[in-house]
Amino acid sequence: MTTMESLIGLVNRIQRACTVLGDYGGGGTGDNAFNSLWEALPTVAVVGGQSSGKSSVLESIVGRDFLPRGSGIVTRRPLVLQLHKMEEGTEEYAEFLHLPKRQFTDFALVRKEIQDETDRITGKSKQISPVPIHLSIFSPNVVNLTLVDLPGLTKVAVGMNSLPPLWLSTKVIYSVFYFPEGQPETIVEDIESMVRTYVDKPNCIILAISPANQDIATSDAIKLAKEVDPAGERTFGVLTKLDLMDKGTNALDVLEGRSYRLQHPWVGIVNRSQADINRNADMMLARRKERDYFDTSPDYGHLASKMGSEYLAKLLSKHLESVIRSRIPSILSLINKSIEELERELDKMGRPVAVDAGAQLYTILEMCRAFDKVFKEHLDGGRPGGDRIYGVFDNQLPAALKKLPFDRHLSLQSVKRIVSEADGYQPHLIAPEQGYRRLIEGALGYFRGPAEASVDAVHFVLKELVRKSIAETQELKRFPSLQVELAAAANSSLEKFREESKKSVIRLVEMESAYLTAEFFRKLPQEMERPVITNSKNQTAASPSPATQDQYGEGHFRRIASNVSAYVSMVSDTLRNTIPKACVYCQVRQAKLALLNYFYSQISKREGKQLGELLDEDPALMGRRLECAQRLELYKKARDEIDAVAWVR
Repeated sequence: MTTMESLIGLVNRIQRACTVLGDYGGGGTGDNAFNSLWEALPTVAVVGGQSSGKSSVLESIVGRDFLPRGSGIVTRRPLVLQLHKMEEGTEEYAEFLHLPKRQFTDFALVRKEIQDETDRITGKSKQISPVPIHLSIFSPNVVNLTLVDLPGLTKVAVGMNSLPPLWLSTKVIYSVFYFPEGQPETIVEDIESMVRTYVDKPNCIILAISPANQDIATSDAIKLAKEVDPAGERTFGVLTKLDLMDKGTNALDVLEGRSYRLQHPWVGIVNRSQADINRNADMMLARRKERDYFDTSPDYGHLASKMGSEYLAKLLSKHLESVIRSRIPSILSLINKSIEELERELDKMGRPVAVDAGAQLYTILEMCRAFDKVFKEHLDGGRPGGDRIYGVFDNQLPAALKKLPFDRHLSLQSVKRIVSEADGYQPHLIAPEQGYRRLIEGALGYFRGPAEASVDAVHFVLKELVRKSIAETQELKRFPSLQVELAAAANSSLEKFREESKKSVIRLVEMESAYLTAEFFRKLPQEMERPVITNSKNQTAASPSPATQDQYGEGHFRRIASNVSAYVSMVSDTLRNTIPKACVYCQVRQAKLALLNYFYSQISKREGKQLGELLDEDPALMGRRLECAQRLELYKKARDEIDAVAWVR
């Protein structure tokens, strides 16, 4: 195998593998997250307007009549035509990528298969598709070359029903092409967009085909080439139908680069006549007639050695091989970069799960530990979220305590009523102790609300942290079923912790009610002692004191309300400190120590099938892993083959 054969053959193999993976020219990368290897490979794109002779040029290069023909758009999918030169005397045959085990020796069947395969993707509506058809032809009559035949460019699309009667009768066509009913009205723009996605790429060699019997300035192919390759570095100009020009005229201004200069020489082609096509004239005979035309032409005789389809094929083959050789370093760089990215992606997604039950259990426990680590990082400050629990204690609880309705409970009217009801039929003698106790017990009952609300707020934060931790645990992303079960188990444990925490904080409130701090009341100012007065008979008597005078007055009840308020304030300060302790001990601490304990006890009892159900991956993730693995295999194989070819060089 020569270097040229090995380089072009290598690109052919890589292109076929790329197409299988959904990476093909025309914007067809299956996933934009992946680099397109196809677009890094040098390609020869065949571009021409309707009736420019594009199909005839390709058939002349191949030496076979194999392309579908007809009016309107015939090529509706890109045709990747890979030519492989065989030894003389070898029977020529064709193979399609979508029919890898079938060899076609009848090229009429090749034409039919191209039509049928086009319809399989585009349907009968005559739409176009960027998904290419890969056709390999093995023949002693070709050179090693790869071409991409693209749909013909056109300017205007009209339905047959909308054409003027004169046009229908005379079949005059001026950059107009007839499309069947049901074909989209945007077909012209769609074709140009598809063609541009190929020729815009810097690695694309443009084979711009124009008919010699039309003004080169109006050539669709040349117009497009000028836009995407203004310097003409990537464009090869081909002029067809030289034999159909008006007598006395020639195309030398174009062929010799005076009308429009390119960096590469123009090549003239003489197509088969319609009569030759209709009677399936031998292609080898057509090649000889083409050579004879240039050899004997008074206009083009001096250019004969650089004219014709055979020369064009050799020129393109040599140039393609040269471009491939120059692009090898950049192709290898892209491949190596893609391999690194794919390996990182696969590591992130994880390797396929083992079938063995023991290995599955180990995998589940490893993912649980990974989740538990993330969850604890949220609580301990390595990740955001745990600070919200402190916010419950530092903001929400104090605010809730301040909003308790003690002013209403200790209003003068309320204190009078409660103290009077506590005294019963015998009013208190010194201090209304029963009234005090009832007022305090009633006030302390209000603390239950903020205590329970603190527990619920902490519970909500912990549940949210469980949700976030599951979402942030990379290992779990593959297994939606395990995520659901893990979340359910964790939330179930949090519910138990909440119940225990509520019992604890309510117990704290009830403890304050069960035993009042007597020392607090002993330290309160005592009522003043009444002074002794002596009368004119030297008899003594206690003078009426303000306390006696105000025993059931407003001042007396206000002092009771003030004393109770002071005691309740002391209890509030105590609970403000102890409620957080209970919440942290019963909820946060337990969540860190035993969040998944019940899950662990249950998972160890499951059998292999049940474990497998937990490790049932998201189908989209499985598909992505498979795609990454296939691409990785392709890139590694391509790298090895390129390295081998580089050594041959």
